This record gives sequence, structure tokens and C-alpha cells, in this order.
Amino acid sequence: MTQSDPAQAAAEAARIVDAFLEASMRPDPVAAAAFMAPDVRIVFTGGRVFGHPSETTAFNANRYRWVKKRILRNDVVPGSEETIVYNLGTLYGEWPDGTPFEGNRYVDRFVVRGGVIVSHEVWNDSAERILDPSLGA
Repeated sequence: MTQSDPAQAAAEAARIVDAFLEASMRPDPVAAAAFMAPDVRIVFTGGRVFGHPSETTAFNANRYRWVKKRILRNDVVPGSEETIVYNLGTLYGEWPDGTPFEGNRYVDRFVVRGGVIVSHEVWNDSAERILDPSLGA
């Protein structure tokens, strides 16, 4: 499906991503999945591949006591068949031992096609901070 109005397609893709992120931060993986294609491919740091937001919620439950995003912005790249949304910001929360953290940079890359997220890739500084806690608490 070709997008006839790139600005409208970009705004809609950003809205879908924002709604997905709001649901996933509750966390409500069922509500988050409503914004994703049934065959979505989610790739977390380290190349971990997931197929549903419930899997990423379970992964995060082992990595963090809790985690939220401070969203700085969406950078949107409209295309003829799909729109790419880069969501940038920082993570804050607590490590499993209860130690608080903040300022943990992240970038999420979403591919939105046909009104749903078909791909979600995640990068953040968590691994670096786990290896060297002096990088930010």
C-alpha cells in the first residue's frame, strides 16, 4: 500500500509507536501486541529475538526490578511502503538488587507498515552499565 501523504503517514506511525510504548511500559504486553503484526520480529540488544511483547516483558523482568523510558523524541522516516520510527531517550528504574539507575541511553527502531509495527529493534547501554556500575546510578 503506497502512502499518498508522507506527512500523514509519518504522524500516524509515530502515534502507533507512542501508543505501543505507553502500553509496554505499564507493562501490558497484550495491549502492546495490538499495535504489532502477528509475525512481528523483535530484536533486543545482544541479538535476542522475540515474537511477542510478552516475551520481552519476561526478559526485562529478569534484567530489571522495573524499568521505564524517558522519551526524548521520535525521528520519523517516511517511505513509499513503510515508515521507520527511531524512538530515542533514556531508561530509568532499578536493577534486580534494588539499585536505582537513570540516564541509560536507548534507541528503538520501529518499522510500521499497514498500520502496525512489523519490526522492532532495541539498543541500550544496560550491558555496559551492568559491567561497570560506575557509569551511572
